Amino acid sequence: MTEDDTARLALPLLAPGQAQKEMWHNEALALLDIAVHAGVEEIGRDVPPVAPLPGQCWIVGRTSTGAWADRADAIAGWTAGGWRFVAARGGLRAWHAPSGQESVYDGTAWHRGVVRAARVLVDGQQVVGARGAAIASPAGGATVDGDVRRCVEEILISLRSHGLIAS
Repeated sequence: MTEDDTARLALPLLAPGQAQKEMWHNEALALLDIAVHAGVEEIGRDVPPVAPLPGQCWIVGRTSTGAWADRADAIAGWTAGGWRFVAARGGLRAWHAPSGQESVYDGTAWHRGVVRAARVLVDGQQVVGARGAAIASPAGGATVDGDVRRCVEEILISLRSHGLIAS
């Protein structure tokens, strides 16, 4: 990134009085086309594919070679003008088409299919929340029926608190 690029996506900026502004504008559009609602064919690929189609993208592996050398973790997109790269930054997301899962870059690595949330709502109702306390297994001799009832009651309380069953 230079002073002539944007801070987050390294999009080229136009300079006052710059000649051939359309080239810089088109380059910025090509990079946006890769980064916005990104979708990738594969995560961690080290070797560029032989016959990519325009619009196809990959997340570059850590030991990349060829045209992808020194582009680890970037999203590589094939365009009519060749390879374009969007450097990974914390929070960058890409849809991994083969698995149907979202991938998120956390600043050090890509994570596929991981959902991070404080709680999950379905139709406005909480169905999963923070992990509750452990439920002790029933133990004992003559009072096992009472122990089992208490254990089942704790399970029901836990299921209700997570919104998995109604109260």
